[in-house]
Amino acid sequence: MSNKKRIILKLSGEALSGKNGQGINPEKVKDIAIEIKKLYDLGRIELGIVVGAGNIWRGRDAVDCGMERSSADYMGMLATILNALAIQSALENLGCDTRVMTSLSIPQVAEPYIRRKALSHLEKDRIIIFGGGNGIPFFSTDTTAALRSAELGCNLILMAKNGVDGVYDSDPRINKDAKKFTKLTHHEVIDKGLHVMDLTAATMCSENDIDIFVFDMNVKGNIAKAANDYSFGTIITNK
Repeated sequence: MSNKKRIILKLSGEALSGKNGQGINPEKVKDIAIEIKKLYDLGRIELGIVVGAGNIWRGRDAVDCGMERSSADYMGMLATILNALAIQSALENLGCDTRVMTSLSIPQVAEPYIRRKALSHLEKDRIIIFGGGNGIPFFSTDTTAALRSAELGCNLILMAKNGVDGVYDSDPRINKDAKKFTKLTHHEVIDKGLHVMDLTAATMCSENDIDIFVFDMNVKGNIAKAANDYSFGTIITNK
């Protein structure tokens, strides 16, 4: 393993959408790619990206309407691949060397996820965008971020939030008196039931000493800044 910092950037699908929160907005994707390139250009990191699918498909809503859970989750996995390809195109237009790797086999558009191949890409300074979640239902893209971090030896997940600048004790968009945490332990996140990521992902990060930094990605420069400066969000750690 190189002496570079290996990072997973977790993006919500909603971050790629337009004002109505749905679909893929090319201008928004381009803006995010510019911010990711600033992180890439630091030159001291190896970067993987995990993207959600909420801008295209919300499996939970489908389940509430009677759809079988596995089918809903597989549809969500396919939606994350669409988002991954959009991010790849935008990054390559900026001159970044990228690979999309998917846990579902779609060889016409992306490489299958193979751990050793992924490590090789990272060591060659390629940005990997992981699509397809974990390839199995009942797991979120938060869990994908935690799992890929553990597999690939990443010690930091940048949890880029869409308009929220950290972890609060209640929803700051509803409660103006919500208290923001600057630092938490993984156990505090789990014990307090704070909605940073799902319980499976949070437990995996705790067990593998993977730090999580939660911040607002909509402020220009924050994605690159988050690699080394944890003063403007919430850091979650075992330390």
